[in-house]
Amino acid sequence: MTQRQALALVVIVLVALNLRPAMAALGPLLDLIEQSTGISSAGAGMLTTLPVFLMGLGAFAGRQIRVLLGQRRGGALGIALVAAACASRFFWHDANGMFLTAAIAGFGIAIVQALVPGIIKQWFGEATGRAMGLYTTGIMGGAALAAATAAGFARMMGWQATLAVWSIPAVATLVCWLAFPAPEMPVQPKHGSVRTSFWCSRRAWSLMLFFGIGTGAYTLVLAWFPPFYIGLGQSREMSGYLLAGLTLTEVVAGLGVSTMIGRFPDRRGPLLTALLCLLAGLACLLLAPVSLALAAVLMLGMGIGALFPLSLIVTLDHADDPAVAGDLAAFVQGGGYMIASAMPLIAGIIRDRSADLSQAWVLMASSVVVLMAVAMRFSPQSARGI
Repeated sequence: MTQRQALALVVIVLVALNLRPAMAALGPLLDLIEQSTGISSAGAGMLTTLPVFLMGLGAFAGRQIRVLLGQRRGGALGIALVAAACASRFFWHDANGMFLTAAIAGFGIAIVQALVPGIIKQWFGEATGRAMGLYTTGIMGGAALAAATAAGFARMMGWQATLAVWSIPAVATLVCWLAFPAPEMPVQPKHGSVRTSFWCSRRAWSLMLFFGIGTGAYTLVLAWFPPFYIGLGQSREMSGYLLAGLTLTEVVAGLGVSTMIGRFPDRRGPLLTALLCLLAGLACLLLAPVSLALAAVLMLGMGIGALFPLSLIVTLDHADDPAVAGDLAAFVQGGGYMIASAMPLIAGIIRDRSADLSQAWVLMASSVVVLMAVAMRFSPQSARGI
């Protein structure tokens, strides 16, 4: 890796660290937010569902954003929106303000996530898998930091300031992004490449479904893991630490993927291993959530942490040209995040009706079994059929 690539990787990881705190800090504070704003569990779920859904909508517009703004200005706009959304929560924290800032953060995150996979493909070439693993690990690292510090910060300065403080690293990252002289990606594919209509591709839809259900496990845990344990009698601090530990395990798993993925040209083995870990973690939540809390944290963390980068790596395997890869990643993430956005809302509705989240864990476990069947179709030879 050249010095320029190393610097580019640092900037990308800094960007990644800012893509989840606007959502991850909510979980340990959700009971305080519900009490202060009067929103229901379904409404609380919408605080995660709304930004994730808008992330999906924004991802579909990835190519248009690249055409209109370029990746440099587009990325800057996305980071700026995340910073503005977080800062606004210090002043505007009633129900309407929380929903609107969730939407602004979601749209900003969507812009960044639509542009970055293509940028990575352009800058890192054969090292794309490793760079993508570090990027997704950075996303999970930011979530872990937000979850671990939420309860402590809230005790010191209130939940509103705790949510707003994440505007500070976002502004610092914006400065780094603008300072790095990033080359622009060509809008059109290289000569000889064919831009595929992904809407007509079965494989593109399979990739979208896989990414969406897998990310649904992430959004479900991100939104409801701490409230689930608070409901079982655990403290707010302990529930935050459990989510932070789970997310740190995701980071370790993501780093493992970035380090080892080059040894697995056939991605099906790592995919099935990640899915089995996820299924085991969900089983722990259903059978003995308190006594098996540590096992649940480790299994869920390893499964989700490996599945997220693997989903994007498998997607990028299907396109050699950076522009086509960026468009395919935008298509997969667009529909995938829309699918994933439903899980926190569904869990909130379940909690409103039954005061329990067990049915949500069962629904997710059933979906993981579906993913196993889908994963078996992702052979190296099939990657050329997009």
